[in-house]
Amino acid sequence: MDAFTALVEPNRRLLLDAIRVRPSTVNMLVETAGLSQPAVSKHLKVLRQAKLVTVRPDGQKRWYCLNPAPLQELETYLEPYRQFLNDRLDGLERYLDQMQAP
Repeated sequence: MDAFTALVEPNRRLLLDAIRVRPSTVNMLVETAGLSQPAVSKHLKVLRQAKLVTVRPDGQKRWYCLNPAPLQELETYLEPYRQFLNDRLDGLERYLDQMQAP
């Protein structure tokens, strides 16, 4: 599974946002997301398959940490679209400036 497919689901984005702030256990994510433990585990499995998170065992606990590499791939893919939007916004700004000029 790729990062785009994994991130389509809003709950996975919510979990990833929480993990971005700090490494988390399943129980921490259950509390943060308000989802059941099985649902969180299911979403974490998808995030692991997409390599968006890594797992660090610590005794009985499993800590989920953000893996930034797939996000960099998304950034690289989205850059041309960002530039396209910026160009459009620059054009709008020029148009509005012309409208306000005396």
